[in-house]
Amino acid sequence: MTHPRILVTSAAGRTGSIATMELLKHGYPVRAFVRRDDDRAAQLRNAGAELFIGDQFDFRDINRAMNGVQRAYHCPPFAPNLLHNAMLFALAAEENRLEAVALMSGWNPHPTHPSLLTREHWLANNLFRWMPNVGVIHINPGLFAFTYLLSLPLIANLGVLLAPLENGMNAPPSNEDIGRVAAAVLMKPEQHIGKCYRPTGPNLLSPTDIANVVGEVLGRKVRYQDSSLWMFSKAATAMGFPLFEIANVRHYFEELRAGAFAIGAPTEHVLLVTGQEPESFKTTVERYISNPSLISPGLSRGTLLGTMALLTKTMLTPAPNVRRWEQIMNIPVVEDAKLAHEDRRWREHAEKFSLYLLDQRPTICRAALAESQP
Repeated sequence: MTHPRILVTSAAGRTGSIATMELLKHGYPVRAFVRRDDDRAAQLRNAGAELFIGDQFDFRDINRAMNGVQRAYHCPPFAPNLLHNAMLFALAAEENRLEAVALMSGWNPHPTHPSLLTREHWLANNLFRWMPNVGVIHINPGLFAFTYLLSLPLIANLGVLLAPLENGMNAPPSNEDIGRVAAAVLMKPEQHIGKCYRPTGPNLLSPTDIANVVGEVLGRKVRYQDSSLWMFSKAATAMGFPLFEIANVRHYFEELRAGAFAIGAPTEHVLLVTGQEPESFKTTVERYISNPSLISPGLSRGTLLGTMALLTKTMLTPAPNVRRWEQIMNIPVVEDAKLAHEDRRWREHAEKFSLYLLDQRPTICRAALAESQP
């Protein structure tokens, strides 16, 4: 039996690489769309993937990448102009008459979210739904497990998980479970077209729970210490995160603190789609700490001296003026913007989402996409 060829965008990324490997393992030919031919791309090539090196914001590259492809997993870049990228991908998918696309989005998109990236996710979700000839499957995870470990040097060397999370609960999914869900829906898309899946971890965890698990894996005491969003922005700037990421992620922390990511969680979607239970947070942490590049390329546990130097740099780094930066970048600002949990229609759909049987979920998916209004 000849399997259809599947395109994976952002194939060297956290979930794209997993989806690529999973599809290859099951005998599917995969075209891996990557930005550059680096070590991560080489791993995909060595595993049997066909590399396509190109720019996801260039229609010519996206169109060529789809030549001879029947299905695709599209993971838009966490970058400005996400909607531009989504439109290019949708046009190419229609032109090349793909059978099915699994689209990575998020748990919190709605039309008046203060995050431009999140509003563009909402627009992209609707845009893909309007494609007349391509079946779409939506994958909408919440806050990923790896985000809790981005300050690994501080955690490993000082035993402190410092983050602006208050007591926000989340069932953090691993990159691996999300990637496996994406691969599974594309192996048998006829069962999943029009449906929304929200992969989660198996349990709701507080930041203190997270710290305890990480400490158990590290073999040392780790305590959670709440910080302000102002301190987060200073630390993220000192660590070299782009202002675009800081400007958007700060809203997600506010939602986590208010309980938005706990609504409807955990789900059974990983089990329903893949046939396997989602892995425990401890299993995820063990893998990521043994190989910190899975958290972020180039990340390491560091040293005590290096961690102290980073703390000093953080204290000396001015907090970025995110609002001013958004004005300079001409980022549209929505008056009376609402975080996900503040939007009535989003909350109504979120609270109902996990209550519906799998065969009813297409209707709920369309309602959540099209009817969410302030």
